[in-house]
Amino acid sequence: MAVKQEADLYAPIKAYYESQGYEVKGEVNGCDLVARAADGELLIVEMKKTFTLPLLLQGVERQRINERVMLAVERNRQKRGAHNQRFGDLSELCRRLGLGLMTVTFFKTKRPQLDILCEPNEQPLRRGRPARQARMVREFNERSGDYNVGGTTGRKLVTAYRERALRCAQALRQHGQLPPRRIAELTGCRQAGTMLRANYYGWFERVERGVYGLRQAGLDALAEYAAVVAAMETKPQEHERI
Repeated sequence: MAVKQEADLYAPIKAYYESQGYEVKGEVNGCDLVARAADGELLIVEMKKTFTLPLLLQGVERQRINERVMLAVERNRQKRGAHNQRFGDLSELCRRLGLGLMTVTFFKTKRPQLDILCEPNEQPLRRGRPARQARMVREFNERSGDYNVGGTTGRKLVTAYRERALRCAQALRQHGQLPPRRIAELTGCRQAGTMLRANYYGWFERVERGVYGLRQAGLDALAEYAAVVAAMETKPQEHERI
């Protein structure tokens, strides 16, 4: 059941914190809800119907007033898949900013349900991934140049793997049918044999045992990526890196 206004969140959140022993008051110096514990510690709660950038910025601004800030939004059971329902990602974002995040689910016939997804100043759950960083560094290093425009979609990317495949295709176009070992020597691509056998793009064909040729699809690819092929040929092949 969707709420009509963010003020509908106030009553269940107030009741929750009062049950935790807090004294609660609304609209204190512009803050939606302020709760004070028995030891005097304050908690600010900012509420919105959905998770938005203004809510996030408001939470960061409130941290200048008080260290403990909680963001509260409705969990709408009818909006599955909506961007503002990705609460796992949103709670991780809040953890990284030192904010808390809670949701309120409303029902027709029973009390609203509150879920604390993370507390203020809770440590992030997701750590860095060295293996993924290593793959990124390897991909960066193995590309001979910058042949992609960042931010574009719907276009084939010129990856390090595609570059190697183009080198192999170019070698076959220039020298005719060749064994993988000779292609590796011409291109500096040590994985030439594996790539020819896998034939991921459908560019190559085995014409006889241990000898490969270039299909029409490979010639078409060389034409499509002519600018990339020309750029690669002006740069030295880095055998150890590729």
